[in-house]
Amino acid sequence: MIKIKLTRTGKKDQASYRIVVAESTSKRDGKYIEKIGNYSPFSKNLSIDKEKLSKWIQNGAQPTDTVKKLLKI
Repeated sequence: MIKIKLTRTGKKDQASYRIVVAESTSKRDGKYIEKIGNYSPFSKNLSIDKEKLSKWIQNGAQPTDTVKKLLKI
């Protein structure tokens, strides 16, 4: 199953995240299919390519609970 999930980047205690499309069995920071956005919790900055997001959702990708919460913002 294909999921839209977060992968962690950044330094210790200064996390930032990539929003990626990946296989549900892949590791958190493992191999992904496509990067579709970024999220920084310190600056509350969220940037997503809406065209890519809608394309993957139409193709059956399921966002994780955390990504669903971010998309509501």
